[in-house]
Amino acid sequence: MQIDESVRSRAAERCRERGVVIPTFAQLDDPSLIPAPVHARLADVGLWDVDPINLFRITWRNEPVEHGGRFNDGNFIEFPSELTGVDARIVGLVGKWFPTGAHKVGAGFGCLVPRLVSGAFDPTRQKAVWPSTGNYCRGGAFDCALLGCDAIGILPEEMSRERFTWLAEIGAEIIATPGCESNVKEIYDKCWEIRRTRPDCVIFNQFEELGNSVWHHHVTGRALERVFRTVAGERDRLAAFVSATGSAGTIAAGDYLKTVDPSTRIVAAEALQCPTLLRAGFGAHAIEGIGDKHVPWIHNVRNTDVVCAIDDQACLALMRLFNEPAGRDALVAHGVDADLVGSLDLLGISCICNLAASIKTARHFGLGSGDVVMTVLTDSMQLYGSRLEELAASEGPYRPETAWRHLGRYLEAITDDHLRELTHVDRRALHNLKYFTWVEQQQRSVEDLERLWDPGFWTHTYAQVDAWDRLIEAFNECVSAGVGAGS
Repeated sequence: MQIDESVRSRAAERCRERGVVIPTFAQLDDPSLIPAPVHARLADVGLWDVDPINLFRITWRNEPVEHGGRFNDGNFIEFPSELTGVDARIVGLVGKWFPTGAHKVGAGFGCLVPRLVSGAFDPTRQKAVWPSTGNYCRGGAFDCALLGCDAIGILPEEMSRERFTWLAEIGAEIIATPGCESNVKEIYDKCWEIRRTRPDCVIFNQFEELGNSVWHHHVTGRALERVFRTVAGERDRLAAFVSATGSAGTIAAGDYLKTVDPSTRIVAAEALQCPTLLRAGFGAHAIEGIGDKHVPWIHNVRNTDVVCAIDDQACLALMRLFNEPAGRDALVAHGVDADLVGSLDLLGISCICNLAASIKTARHFGLGSGDVVMTVLTDSMQLYGSRLEELAASEGPYRPETAWRHLGRYLEAITDDHLRELTHVDRRALHNLKYFTWVEQQQRSVEDLERLWDPGFWTHTYAQVDAWDRLIEAFNECVSAGVGAGS
């Protein structure tokens, strides 16, 4: 990475003015490496506060409290067979306890910070543009607020109103593009317009920014491994990692898990209404948190073993089942522990998709009690209250008979339909699909595309984190004149 000393100097001065110290990727993975003064400062700071000290909370290991939390070994839910109907142990890593309530704040960090500390982004003269289908632009805007950068969020106009309200409150410029979750091309078109007309803007496109994958490989992957080792018995095996593809950043955690156990299957989930990976399909869908109609540049499809599609109507029905009183009563009557039922609001809509895909995976492979399926619960219902209100308005009150019907149809009746194990030829075909978005539309070269097929490319890419940490440490030394860590 080339260093622009003049830009880096201006960025360091901005951070000095704001009292910013940037954590390393290693510290976000292992908070025991964080200096004691930072731990002390966190005792007086809220999880969502726009305080630079919250850069150190961009980790899966925050205590599950809204104010003054320190760190733990990770927050997770193990879903019992009474809920899932399968013997396999399905475990979800909980993302609610990130600042902004979603793990995308980490992806934003992975994209922005390497450029900031190398002088490739100037916070004093440039604006950071965050093209997104929702949580990523929120995470990027939060990172910018902590680092003293101006942010522009781009997201489809049909996303939940909570997203737009929060972006306005934090002071981000908002650009709403036509369509819904799967209208990603419209976002890309807006990015090209900005490139032509606003030279002071730098675009951090999560679908092609390798920092997104690197953050998840190093931080999310290790968090999943830590939780697996916490819950697994001596003979249990890590059978699968399940993630809705979205930008394909999170699924890079599976690449890390394969270094722990090469037999781990990586399962990519998507909406049945837009089955791009499953059928080269297209369409609109309602699973907020995943964008479709293309294969992201940063998706290492050569390492993906299974693709499956989940009905968005199933996700919305289960959202009501998990959160409405009648639904929770039905689950308890069905034999699900009441405390577990009370925690199901930790699953946002795409998390429910991940859970359904995990059950589908367990059924397809006949996984048993010694098999652990890991997945991620990227956000929570804290970000989707308006969707429950809309469903209540359009479909009426949620009644017990509806809850029991949804439990039977969308939970007990999950099968392995709309699922395909990938052959080498299948993987190559998915890789080739990138051509139509990235070469024809986004001005990437065929040579660059072919490099993505090389496993060595990904090994080298993920290994960059050590160099990035050295850059962060050097940058902090530039900032530290007159500023102590966390002061």
